[in-house]
Amino acid sequence: MTGAADDSWRLRSDHAIGALVAGRHGDPFSILGPHATEAGVAVRVLRPEAESVAVVDPAGERAAVPLERRHTRGLFEGLITKSGPLPRYRLRFTRGEDAWEEEDCYRFPSTFGELDLHLLGEGRHQRLYEVLGAHPLTWDSVQGTRFAVWAPNASRVSVVGSFNNWDGRRHPMRLHPGVGVWEIFIPDVAPDTLYKFEILSRDGQLLPKKADPLAFFAEQPPATASIVHGLPQREWQDLDWMQQRGALNDRSAPISIYEVHLGSWQRKADGAYLNYDELAEQLLPYVKDLGFTHIECLPVSEHPFSGSWGYQPIGLYAPTSRFGSPSDFARFVDRAHQAGLGVIIDWVPAHFPSDAHGLARFDGTALYEHEDPRLGFHRDWNTLIYNFGRREVANYLLANALFWLDRYHVDGLRVDAVASMLYLDYSREPGDWVPNIHGGNENLEAIAFLRQTNTALFATHPGATSIAEESTAFPSVSRPVHEGGLGFGFKWNMGWMHDTLDYMGRDPIHRRHHHGQMTFGLHYAFTENFVLPLSHDEVVHGKGSMIGRMQGDRWQKFANLRAYYTFMWAHPGKKLLFMGGEFAQEREWNHDRGLDWYHLEDPLHAGIRDLVRDLNKIYRQQKALHELDCEAEGFDWIDASASDLSTFIFLRQAKEGALPVVAACNFTPVVHETYRIGLPWAGRWKELLNSDDRRYGGSGVVNTEVEAFDEPFHGRPASAELRLPPLACLLLTPA
Repeated sequence: MTGAADDSWRLRSDHAIGALVAGRHGDPFSILGPHATEAGVAVRVLRPEAESVAVVDPAGERAAVPLERRHTRGLFEGLITKSGPLPRYRLRFTRGEDAWEEEDCYRFPSTFGELDLHLLGEGRHQRLYEVLGAHPLTWDSVQGTRFAVWAPNASRVSVVGSFNNWDGRRHPMRLHPGVGVWEIFIPDVAPDTLYKFEILSRDGQLLPKKADPLAFFAEQPPATASIVHGLPQREWQDLDWMQQRGALNDRSAPISIYEVHLGSWQRKADGAYLNYDELAEQLLPYVKDLGFTHIECLPVSEHPFSGSWGYQPIGLYAPTSRFGSPSDFARFVDRAHQAGLGVIIDWVPAHFPSDAHGLARFDGTALYEHEDPRLGFHRDWNTLIYNFGRREVANYLLANALFWLDRYHVDGLRVDAVASMLYLDYSREPGDWVPNIHGGNENLEAIAFLRQTNTALFATHPGATSIAEESTAFPSVSRPVHEGGLGFGFKWNMGWMHDTLDYMGRDPIHRRHHHGQMTFGLHYAFTENFVLPLSHDEVVHGKGSMIGRMQGDRWQKFANLRAYYTFMWAHPGKKLLFMGGEFAQEREWNHDRGLDWYHLEDPLHAGIRDLVRDLNKIYRQQKALHELDCEAEGFDWIDASASDLSTFIFLRQAKEGALPVVAACNFTPVVHETYRIGLPWAGRWKELLNSDDRRYGGSGVVNTEVEAFDEPFHGRPASAELRLPPLACLLLTPA
């Protein structure tokens, strides 16, 4: 390497120099790093804290070339060779007695391929997480991390972190014009390094430092930095599960979901969280023992405020670090699969919080959200609404849905707040919303996004599913897109939940006047693939607990809850129960503390748990209770008219060859010793389950034998007399 007297290689633009040292130059690669000139190859370096900089040969075959300080704020340049190819080099810095060497990040070309840039520009990159975010890699035999972020309206974007003293002048990025993506490879930045993006808006305003929208790991709140991690890597041990999960997620399968908030299922003695490994060791065997088929986690995406329960996420691509690393979460899912449990996660594409380090006005403009608050702001939650009509935003969300299935083997996404996405006037007063192009209230862009996402999900991850939390009568939510539906696998039946819980909250003496609340759901039960949800939303905000919502004295409350659960498990639809409901926790759920496990020392609470275990077992074993859950042929009323007695008798049946199940429910505290019901055929029948059994804390009004005779009743060819217990449901099948 050599210097030269000819100074034609020198940077002449005072404006460019001033912008660079001020950290306001939008194209740093045009100045920094090596540049071919007529005089040879010049190298320019910006290092504000250095007193001297020299270009050195890593092989030691050429002499070091000191660079000249061009500006007092740390710009250095020099001619390192007069001709020939660019030699490999490193940079040597000094400050006082300190000296150190580094690679020059500005000597590395872009790592993006043409196809990636094309797909990014069109908003069609389904594996967006492979190109954006922070990816540790080796480039030209040098280890480091490639950073990339979408910020099309920024005038400058820098990576800042613990490796550069959070100084935005040190690592300004390369812009790919036309796609709005900024990129840089920074040598020697290793996994576990903290970082953010420092962004100047279009008008030069310095924005709050932003977390990476595609960070795969983040600091534990209230800290907000992203952490270099890269895509989670795991040698999965769940091949058997993945090969059969299509059948296990099917609308004909017995699906019983245990919904859990990982931070408050159980706590350590000092109040600390269980980590993902501890949850795998304690939660998974518990759920398996109770006979649930799936576990559904409230959002695991990183979120700044624990009180949002995860429903106001900022790090959509990062499992929350509250419980461990991304690798730990992957291991949790793997262990669930090995235990025979499916994993569903709640996913929140409807809105995001306005925290300064998040997506809000990410590059100084309404980038992810709408500029107009009538379209872009949720007053209910003080959150921002994604602009689903912007192709890059839709791409960001769709790729995130696929990310959880691809990188973490998640079996399904329960999509939160779908109703708020579908309607432009959701929770808005007249004049406070903007109609669509046809003058209607449907959010056409959100509808298109949901259809596109479900289509991609089922096409790229066979066997996985999606579940909509949708509380309106929007048609065909769980019908295929090619038939005009939204394409979800299932939909929560919110109407059934509200009606039946309201009924159970009434004094039995008044239930005769509200009989239809228990039967109305059957008018529409087969219009969708329904899940019956007794979720976290029903045990918060002053609603009390499941047991607290029941009527009567203590014994009657437990009897009511046992009857209600039995009615639910016999009713068409997949099942979902929030944690604590399985043993009748008495206080309202509190996300800041664990469940009240001491309740299980009480036989009444333990009886509820044992009932749920037996219900799950029977639900799985009896095809009549699940195979035609979503088909009208699987259900028939035997008697729904006995409103004065508050009794309900119905038939569940499967495809040909499986035995039927009859449910008989009595929602009054009166015992009916000789209650006659119609049955499909004569002969001996047996109780599969009776919620009044003493094993569950009941009074023991059971039927040891049931003999049906050829005596038509209730429009059936045979009939039998039962002991119908108080505040109880029983299930019968041919002996």
